[in-house]
Amino acid sequence: MKISVPTETAPREQRVALAPDSVARLIKQLKVEVAVQRGAGLRAGFRDEAYQASGATLLDDAAAAFSGAEVVAKVQPPSAAEIARIPNGTTLISLLRPGHSAETSAALAQRQVTALALELVPRITRAQSMDVLSSQSTVAGYKAVLIGASTLGKFLPMLTTAAGNISPAKVFVIGAGVAGLQAIATARRLGGVVSAFDVRPAAREQVQSLGASFVANELVSESAQTAGGYARAQTEDEQARTLAAIGNHIKDMDLVVTTAQIPGRTAPTLITEEMVLSMRAGSVIVDLAAETGGNCALSKPGEVVQVHDVTILAPLNVASTVAFHASQMFGRNIFELLKHLVQDGALVLDPNDEITGAMMMTHQGKVLR
Repeated sequence: MKISVPTETAPREQRVALAPDSVARLIKQLKVEVAVQRGAGLRAGFRDEAYQASGATLLDDAAAAFSGAEVVAKVQPPSAAEIARIPNGTTLISLLRPGHSAETSAALAQRQVTALALELVPRITRAQSMDVLSSQSTVAGYKAVLIGASTLGKFLPMLTTAAGNISPAKVFVIGAGVAGLQAIATARRLGGVVSAFDVRPAAREQVQSLGASFVANELVSESAQTAGGYARAQTEDEQARTLAAIGNHIKDMDLVVTTAQIPGRTAPTLITEEMVLSMRAGSVIVDLAAETGGNCALSKPGEVVQVHDVTILAPLNVASTVAFHASQMFGRNIFELLKHLVQDGALVLDPNDEITGAMMMTHQGKVLR
């Protein structure tokens, strides 16, 4: 069985679907062939020689990389040109933006491609090691704090200097999922005084375990999360109380990192223009939800704006900016998924399997979701 890894062509994408360590594991443990397009890992810090040493076959261009593949592993959804190169009947493993890529799904179904969306890995115990969203959110949460700290005109830690004492910066993280928890941990390591907000009971315990204070305990509810562990959409009354709590707290913050997202829906607006106006001059907001609409009403995806003396950053594809480790984590997720899919050297695609079936966007010429 041949697994192919082409060079990513999407703008701002520096990651590669399989790093050399995962290639070596696939070849050794699953007895498969792995073909990698020359230069596919270079932007992530992996030279072709590293792939050769891992046992991969290097191919000169995209056409060769796609040719004869039984499985194609990618980071970003394929372009129209890439879909045209995918052999009929191939299995594609990639991020596919479910709910936002009807044309891509239709084109893949037309080529009889079985498309497995990495965003749809179910949140069950035995699929945790395959969860790309969690691994890449870890990267994004870490980097968001570094981006914010480099923009903020203050030190994060308390410092005692010959010029006197410097008070630590106050950091507020909105949303305590994987990205939010990593943002909290990173801000704490850098010496900030950290607080966080979420509506899920489990999040409160996790926030406090990291040494951060939890904002608005009274808004935490057992019914605030879905069966998959994500926060559900709030009612109008809940939204009003959430906005009031955030508004009361945010005015004293130096750095705010927002991470709140709802799968398959536009990100909730949790920072209004009025809140931004109330913040200290020189404060910084890093909106990690920019790609799904943003948590700040004034965010402009991919841009840095200054409004009411506050700098608002809305970076896109943040995980790609830490491409080396993001690629390693992404590749290990795919390796674990392939361990599940490959049995006795053959690829088994069972629509009734709770992992495989949940991920299928197209199969046997049909668009499933």
